[in-house]
Amino acid sequence: MTTSDTLPPFRVSVQSSQIAVRTALKALLDGLAPLELDVEESGTVELVMAEALNNIVEHAYPEGDAAGPINIMCKHAKDGLHLKVVDHGRAMPDGQTPVGAAVDVDVALQDMPEGGFGWFLIKDLAKEVRYERSDWENQLMFRLAVATKGSAA
Repeated sequence: MTTSDTLPPFRVSVQSSQIAVRTALKALLDGLAPLELDVEESGTVELVMAEALNNIVEHAYPEGDAAGPINIMCKHAKDGLHLKVVDHGRAMPDGQTPVGAAVDVDVALQDMPEGGFGWFLIKDLAKEVRYERSDWENQLMFRLAVATKGSAA
């Protein structure tokens, strides 16, 4: 069986909200079940997608704006999972993803810096992270080097 036979491309669609993030994560992980990801791999998928989706809910569709669609397209290939997350919310500042920086977590909770760490995690765990804004649509594309048995990540 080839990798393209084990998991056909699929899509998860939700309307932006905190509950929708949990719904989308569950649907995504359920859709990936045929790959039999190990705990570390499924944790990577869940962490990266939770950060990306929470950023969309918080920044693309902030409180006070109308909820909008979030669509996740997932395709499995030899080099891992190729994910594309699309929304119609506000564009990223300066038309690009935030730099994202590691933070010192050995400080009191009230001294933890706000923002940016999620992007550090996304860029640290994902490969080929790209963002485009086209026709009032945000497109975040990346690859997760999971389920790559028999090939290099």
